[in-house]
Amino acid sequence: MNEKFSTALKQIALLGGINDYIAISSRELGEKLDISQQSASKRILELLEEGYIQRDLGARKQRIKITKKGLDALRAEYSEYQRIFEMKDHLVIKGVVTTGMGEGQYYVNQPGYQEQFKEKLGFTPFEGTLNLKVIPSDQSKMEMLRRSEGLTISGFQRNGRTFGEVKAYPATMHNLDCAVIMPSRSHYSEVMEVLCKYSLRRTLGLKDGDTVEVRIDTDE
Repeated sequence: MNEKFSTALKQIALLGGINDYIAISSRELGEKLDISQQSASKRILELLEEGYIQRDLGARKQRIKITKKGLDALRAEYSEYQRIFEMKDHLVIKGVVTTGMGEGQYYVNQPGYQEQFKEKLGFTPFEGTLNLKVIPSDQSKMEMLRRSEGLTISGFQRNGRTFGEVKAYPATMHNLDCAVIMPSRSHYSEVMEVLCKYSLRRTLGLKDGDTVEVRIDTDE
């Protein structure tokens, strides 16, 4: 993201523009950014054109709110700073067990993925994934993970259908070897999918609502 956009978005976020609309004039934003009112007005229009903010033109003062795209851009920048100052050889992410849509089982069972999982992770996964809704305080770590190299599980075609590239990150949960997987082209998600050679629900006695901790290697 362009630095001038990130600087403006950070100021809007600090004023409360993530959770709700904030009333702010071009002059006020210009003072926050140390630029002229005209430049601030142009910056707002640029942010609107890029889809980073949405605006409500009220009777007395415009109101601005950061969009999902803008929030994702801020999260990405935040994760880069975390990688600089906090990144080690692993991440620990907590999540709450939740029931998925059943898509994990369909994809994990594809031979094109199964063969690569066995070769690169050292195990053939149980059919399906354990879905964990990442706790709010750890959600920024998901962006850090997404930007880590990981192991590439190549995409392929089967029966006229294309299956995309996947990233896999070796991990452990309660001393069981497993892996976190995500599509290479994925966008921000609160849900983390975990593979293991065993049924994690049965082996660990997990049920929806349980909170678990996953230690993920990031130095592959």
